[in-house]
Amino acid sequence: MNSKYIDKTHTYGRVWIFVTLALFLCIPALICYHLNVFPKAEMVFKGLATVAVVFYPTAILEVLTYSPLLGTGGTYLGFVTGNITNLKLPVALNAMESAEVEPNTEKGEVISTISIAVSSIVTTVIIAVCVLAFRPVLHNITDKDSVFAPAFQQVTPALFGALCASYLAKHWKISILPILSLVVVLLFSGKLGTGVLIPIGVVISLLGAHIMFKKGWLD
Repeated sequence: MNSKYIDKTHTYGRVWIFVTLALFLCIPALICYHLNVFPKAEMVFKGLATVAVVFYPTAILEVLTYSPLLGTGGTYLGFVTGNITNLKLPVALNAMESAEVEPNTEKGEVISTISIAVSSIVTTVIIAVCVLAFRPVLHNITDKDSVFAPAFQQVTPALFGALCASYLAKHWKISILPILSLVVVLLFSGKLGTGVLIPIGVVISLLGAHIMFKKGWLD
């Protein structure tokens, strides 16, 4: 892979990561300044401690898990724009499959980056249009008592179900072990989020596929 391209991608990617982080922090800082309300440091760290135990390890696992699939440009772009699990990762994988290229290759790098960039632009435009168009009735659609409420609760399962169906059909032998393992995990801890379950499934899939390949169980 072109080392000059990779080096520049890392440089610009790191810059935009820090710029985005600064912008995120500016919003609550400006709100506090405008309202002249500044929380005490011990209160902030106390509230952070309750979620850091879950989200910090998950964040590290997501970087290690998603980066080989998204590529260098796709990784920085995906983590800056967000919503990787529900949108950016499925988009990148589907685009590479349609283009018949493999992740972690030059072609895969290009396809992944372009697909995530287009996805980010389209998502922003659609959200802006929908917010303006549905603002008068949005609360009626998303309300817990709305007839549409059950559909909004099944968006992520429907997305991943449709995406995984083709992969399960093609590689059903490899899929058995991670599916059974995740079912067992959910039986003991049914409240785990996708941010934790996906890295676990990926690790088990890699180990299972490696063992099955060594045993000659894969065609």
